[in-house]
Amino acid sequence: MKLSRRHFLQHAASSLLLPVLVDGYGARAFARPSSFVQSLISLAEQSDRVLVIIQLQGGNDGLNTVIPLDQMNLYSSASFRGNIAIPEAKALKLKYYPETGLHPAMTGMQQLFNEGKLSIVQGVSYPSPNFSHFRASDIWMTGTDADKTATSGWTGRYLDSRFPGFPENYPTDKLPDPPAVQIGYVTATTLLGPTNSMAIVLQDPETFARLVGETPKDPLTTIPGYAGRQIDFIRQQQASSVSYASQIKTAAGKGKNLAVYPDKNALGDQLKIIARLISGGLQTKVYYLTLGGFDNHANQVVASDTTTGTHATLLKTLSDAVLAFQNDLTQLKVDDRVVGMTFSEFGRRAKSNGSFGTDHGTSAPMFVFGNAVKTVIVGKNPNLSDLDASNLKMQTDFRQVYAAILTDWFGADASVETAALFRDFPAVPVFRQTITAVEPVRSDARLYPNPASSEVVLESDWLTQGVKNLTISDLQGRILPVRSSRPTATSVRFNVSNLPTGTYLLRVETAQGVFTRKMVVAH
Repeated sequence: MKLSRRHFLQHAASSLLLPVLVDGYGARAFARPSSFVQSLISLAEQSDRVLVIIQLQGGNDGLNTVIPLDQMNLYSSASFRGNIAIPEAKALKLKYYPETGLHPAMTGMQQLFNEGKLSIVQGVSYPSPNFSHFRASDIWMTGTDADKTATSGWTGRYLDSRFPGFPENYPTDKLPDPPAVQIGYVTATTLLGPTNSMAIVLQDPETFARLVGETPKDPLTTIPGYAGRQIDFIRQQQASSVSYASQIKTAAGKGKNLAVYPDKNALGDQLKIIARLISGGLQTKVYYLTLGGFDNHANQVVASDTTTGTHATLLKTLSDAVLAFQNDLTQLKVDDRVVGMTFSEFGRRAKSNGSFGTDHGTSAPMFVFGNAVKTVIVGKNPNLSDLDASNLKMQTDFRQVYAAILTDWFGADASVETAALFRDFPAVPVFRQTITAVEPVRSDARLYPNPASSEVVLESDWLTQGVKNLTISDLQGRILPVRSSRPTATSVRFNVSNLPTGTYLLRVETAQGVFTRKMVVAH
């Protein structure tokens, strides 16, 4: 019964959840009640935090997206990826991380990374990964183990804890807006609650223009004459009759866009709508949109220039759109409230095939972007010499990223996070102050004595630029109180006598960048 209801909600949504055509794309708000423990008012409610989820549909080739520059000989060899490899000279360099690069089409994301607003989570997958598009997508959307199934999505279950009794008891004075909005035509399992979908659809930009009282750039339909007018009329009636249409129209009227978005960029057009709605005061918590086309078994690249082709076009679309969106949020002064993340149902095989493409694989990087990012790289480049049946090995379970979103971003407590993910997962340190990835070591820096028992001194000419921030943390990411002093302009002294024996991370930030060094305390 649950399965048939779920399929009904997904495939009959156009009649059950009346479509709101938004600026040329579709959108759907999701929320509904559940048996989750009623929690206290969360951090997200207090700060009105927003999550934007971008699905890279088809299975993105992570190895040509985030390039292991420290293994170029193997990566570009004829027996590995010689026919599709990105040349080292053309890979985009990342600030302080010379061993890692981005695809040359991703200049926007390179800029965000270098500004500390983009996190790359390496090697994301799950145990016993599935290679079917449908089943793998279902696993990522529901948050289950590979051998389990669920009829609700991880975000839907979380929203259910925030909006009990949805949709019957909503909107309310406190929660007047849809819990989530999906731009697209098919309901994402991600946003299904335990019983109902969490419920609104914005389907296409031309209709969004009609909904908010503007002239669309293009005709709604290309069908001429009476039939075309009738189709337009029906769609307009659907848009005007849908629940929450007035809230969307009000927010769109109050909101605006200040940044320039790329032309002919479908993802950018959708993100532009989201920025406008956020700036207009819509209190929706989650936005969901999809960029398809990543299932590149053949002709992923142009043989004469591997930096071009289908994959390059998709990555440029993603990167340019995300940069414009982040710039817009900044100019609108709402950038502290919003983070975004990307996911794809799987990565690709480590080795290319003979058709200038890649086949279904396992782990791949995820991106998290926004001002809240604290760790720009989680994990390390995949080891190309240590494969599992021609696949890259997993470093991070995707649910650890979800746990970070729920706990560190939305402020959910342990019971809500466990209910949303079916069990507790340790959160990756994307949003945590402590940097666990090792940043470049200053060649002139000295940390002594190391191991230390009572005091340790860091010396470097780099410190003359002034210390902006200084922390010592344990390997679990907890920042520990330590007294420090500046005996000279080129040194910092720390008293570590109160720290238990163990390994710690010292992180110093100056105007020139960040320095991180492991420090051992042995009493």
